[in-house]
Amino acid sequence: MQRLEDLVRLLGPNDPDYEFHLASISLDQEPAAREPTGMASGIAPRSPPGGSDLAAPYNQRRMATRVRRRRRKPHHPIWHKLAIPLGILVALVLVAGGMAAAWAIDVYNSAPALASLKPVQKGRSSAIYAADGSLIGFIRSENVRQPLPEKAQPQVLRDATIAIEDKNFFEHGALDYEGIARAAWKDLQAGAAVQGASTITQQLVRNLYIHNPENTLKRKLIEASLAVELEEAHDKNWILTQYLNSAPYGTVEGQTAVGAEAASQTYFSKPAKRLNLTEAALLAGLPQAPSEYNPFLDPKAALKRRNEVLLVMNEQGYITGNEYREAKTRGLGLNPGDKYQVIKDPFLFDLVQNELIEEYGINTVRKGGLKAYTTIDPDLQAKAEYAVENYCSVCYPEGGPVAGLASVDPSTGAIVALASTEGFADESQFNYAWQARRQPGSSFKTIVLTAAVKEGIDPGSTYYDGTSPKALEIPGGGTWTVNNSEGEGGGTYDLESATWHSVNVVYAQLDLDVGPENVTQMAQEMGIESPLQSVPAEGIGGLGIGVTPLEMADAYATLASGGIHHDPTAVSKVEFPNGKVDNFEKDSGKRVLTEGQAYEVTRILEGVITQGTGAGYTSMGCSSAAGKTGTSEELSDAWFVGYTPLFSTAVWVGHPTTREYTGFGGPTAGPIWANYMSEAVEGDCPEFEAGSAPELEGLDSDHTSSGSYDGHEEEAYEGYEEESEESEDKGDGGDNGGEEEDAAEPEPEPTPAPEPTPTPAPAPSGGGVSPG
Repeated sequence: MQRLEDLVRLLGPNDPDYEFHLASISLDQEPAAREPTGMASGIAPRSPPGGSDLAAPYNQRRMATRVRRRRRKPHHPIWHKLAIPLGILVALVLVAGGMAAAWAIDVYNSAPALASLKPVQKGRSSAIYAADGSLIGFIRSENVRQPLPEKAQPQVLRDATIAIEDKNFFEHGALDYEGIARAAWKDLQAGAAVQGASTITQQLVRNLYIHNPENTLKRKLIEASLAVELEEAHDKNWILTQYLNSAPYGTVEGQTAVGAEAASQTYFSKPAKRLNLTEAALLAGLPQAPSEYNPFLDPKAALKRRNEVLLVMNEQGYITGNEYREAKTRGLGLNPGDKYQVIKDPFLFDLVQNELIEEYGINTVRKGGLKAYTTIDPDLQAKAEYAVENYCSVCYPEGGPVAGLASVDPSTGAIVALASTEGFADESQFNYAWQARRQPGSSFKTIVLTAAVKEGIDPGSTYYDGTSPKALEIPGGGTWTVNNSEGEGGGTYDLESATWHSVNVVYAQLDLDVGPENVTQMAQEMGIESPLQSVPAEGIGGLGIGVTPLEMADAYATLASGGIHHDPTAVSKVEFPNGKVDNFEKDSGKRVLTEGQAYEVTRILEGVITQGTGAGYTSMGCSSAAGKTGTSEELSDAWFVGYTPLFSTAVWVGHPTTREYTGFGGPTAGPIWANYMSEAVEGDCPEFEAGSAPELEGLDSDHTSSGSYDGHEEEAYEGYEEESEESEDKGDGGDNGGEEEDAAEPEPEPTPAPEPTPTPAPAPSGGGVSPG
C-alpha cells in the first residue's frame, strides 16, 4: 500500500489514472466505512468465485472500476469529430464541382464554329524583285514571315519541335489527356503552374484564331474545342506545317521573325532547309519563350534551352547518345542575317514600293506576301549607270553638276532604267531621274509642236518671224518680250527649221496661236504630271516647278509608240499568295494622237539629231532616232530627250541646289543619251511606223509670216553654234538677251526623300528661257 501511495505522489495529478489510484488507496484504508452499492438497494451482493475470503479484494476492484469510469472522459475515434464537417465539405465540393462542370461544358460548347472564324493575319513579307528575278529587297514590316510548304521544312526541325513541344503529337488527338493529368500533378506538387499541357494543335489554334490570348480557363476551354474541330478537318502533318509557319521565334531590331524560314534567315543567314541538328534544336526551343531564349539577348539561356531540346530528342530516340553528346558541346553558331533589311537599290525600291502602296494600300503591301517584279532590266540599268558615270563631261561629286537618266519602253510604259550620279553626301536617298523636277528648256517645245500638229497645223508650211527680241501681246493684256539665245537677228522660219535650231521667238508665237491651255492639255495627255499654269512661257520651257526626266521620257514615248500613251510603271507584275497575278505592263494604252500625227512630229525631231542642235552629239547608230535638246536660262539645266521605237530616254544634267552654269543640252546631255541608247538597242533599229498622213495646212494668224525659210538664217545659226561652243569654253552664261530677272530664280534644294515636295519657283513672265 505504501508503495502505491508513493507511486501516486510521484505521478502527480497530471496522470490520467490519478483519481483511480486515489480511490483505490481510499478503499483500502476504509473498508468498513463503505458498503457495496447493492446493499442499499436490498440486493445481496454476489459472492465472488472462490469463497468469502476473496470478497473484500474483489469488491474493492469493482468500486475502483466504477470510480474510474465515472471520473475518466470517454475516448472516441477522431473520425467521429471530422465526419460531419467532411461530409459537409464533400457535399459542397460535389455541388460546386457539378456547377463548375456544367459551366465548363457550357463554355466548351459555346466555342464558335471554326469555319466562321477569320484567322489572325500574321501576314507574310512582301518582296520586290528585278525583271530577271533577282531580289532587290523586302518591304519592311513589324513581322517578317515567309511560309514554307511541308516538303521545304527540314525533318530535323519538325522532329525537334515535336520532341520539346508535344512528344505524343502523333499518338493523341487534339488534346493530350495524359499530359494534362501529368501537368496538373506537377503543378500541384510545386504549388504553382510549372508545366503546360497544350498540344501543338492547341498552340496552332491560339496562333491562328485567338486574338490577344489571355491566360484564363475560359480561353483554354474554347481553344480546346477549336483544336478538336481543327484536327477533324486536317491531318497531323498539315497542322505541324502550319505551326512551324506561324510560331513566333523572337524579335530582332524591331522585326519579329514569324515562322521557321524567317527565323532561320534571322539567326543563321540561311534558308530553313539547310538547318543542321544544333541549329534546328535552337529554333525549336524558341517559341515557348522567344524573348527569354533569344540568343542575341541571352546566349547562356539560349544554349541551355537548346541542350534541353537535344536531350529530349535523345530520350525519345530522334538522335543517338553519341549525337547528343557531340551536339551539346557545340556553340550556338549564330550568323545574324540581314536578308530582310538589305535593299540593293534604294531608289528603285522606293519607286516600286510607292507604286504598290498607291495601288493596293499600305497594309496589303507590308503584310500581304506580295511578290512584285519590277520592270527595271538589270542589264539596261547597268548600262544607264555606266553612261551617267562615264559620259557626263561636267559631272563631279560634292558640289558639281549631276546627271539623271530615265528610260521607258514605249510599247508598255515599263520603266527599264533609272540612273543617277551622286550629288552631295546627304542626298544619298535622292534620285535625279525620277525625283528631281527641273526646268526642261527647249525640250518642252516638242509638246507645243505636237499640239500644233494635232490641231492640223502643217509645220512645213507655217512660217514665223524669228527676229529677237520680240514683244508679244499676251491674252488678258500685257506684253511678253522674248529673246533668242543669240540675241538680235533671225529671219523667217518654218516650224521644222525652228525646231531643229530651237528658236524661242518662233515657238513663243506658236504657243500663243495654239493656245497655252491646249498645250497644257497636250502635255497632260502625253504624261506630264507636274503642275502647269497654262501660261505662254511654258511653251519655251519656263515652267513653274519643272518636270522630272521620267516624265519627259514618258511624254516622248507617246510619240515613239505611234500616238498611244502608256502610264509609266516600275512594276511588271504582282503575284499574290493565292496564285492571283496582276500584270501592270499593258499593250493597250490611251491613244492621244493618230499614228500619222505622231510620225509627223517624229520626222521633224529626227532632224534635230542629224542637222539641228543635237547634231554631232547624239548619233547612236540608228537612222530611226528622234529627239530634242533643252537648255534652261543661264545654261543651268542641260537636257536631251530622244527615242527609237524600242526605248524613250531622257537625260538631265545640272547642279543639284543652284542655278550655276552647266552647259548646252546637245554637248552636255547628248553624249550620255547616245552612249546609253546605242548600248540598249544593240544594233536593233526598227523603223517608225508612218501611218496615214494627217490632214495638215499652213497656219495663217496674226503672228505668222508669209514666205519661205531663207538659207541666210541657217548660216547665221551655224555661226551661233560656233559662238555657243566658244561661250561654253569660256564658262560664261551666254547672251540671254536681257531676260527678266524673275525668270532666273534658283530652284530650291531637293529634299532626299522618296517623294520630295519641291517648292515652286515663280513662273517666268518672259525672256528666252530656252537657248538650246
